[in-house]
Amino acid sequence: MTNQVYLALYKGKKSGKGAKVKLARFTDWAIRKITRGQYSHCEIAIDLGGKFECYSSSLRDGGVRRKLIYLTPDKWDFIALPDHVAQQARDLYRQTLGAKYDTWGMFATLIPCIKGSITRWFCSEWCAKAMGLEKPAQYSPNSLAHLYQVIASYKQK
Repeated sequence: MTNQVYLALYKGKKSGKGAKVKLARFTDWAIRKITRGQYSHCEIAIDLGGKFECYSSSLRDGGVRRKLIYLTPDKWDFIALPDHVAQQARDLYRQTLGAKYDTWGMFATLIPCIKGSITRWFCSEWCAKAMGLEKPAQYSPNSLAHLYQVIASYKQK
């Protein structure tokens, strides 16, 4: 039996107090403003029944990583993906494990004169690659969400 695979999109606000929390909230706000949408991060998330096996590149965690996370609907939106994306994510994770986060690349999604790294990854670039999309560096969490919402509405017609 396969577990459902999702593109999980972060819409929440980091909870807690202190300088790290304030920096995280500011970073989330800046990404949302720059990418003109409600999402600041994304994951390939495999539902394990309450917990999710998540794959992405995370600024907070320093780069490419796999993590078990409780994703709640108040902070995350979910877009169902084909089952084969789970294996693609696991394969890409093995290939990119240890790669650092690509801060400049994230900005390149909107400012073409900025070039990202070929050895570093930002979250939506990593997810787009795991999903098999061409030119993964062109996607922000918000543009990935928009792409899949358009595909879903087209399939309903």
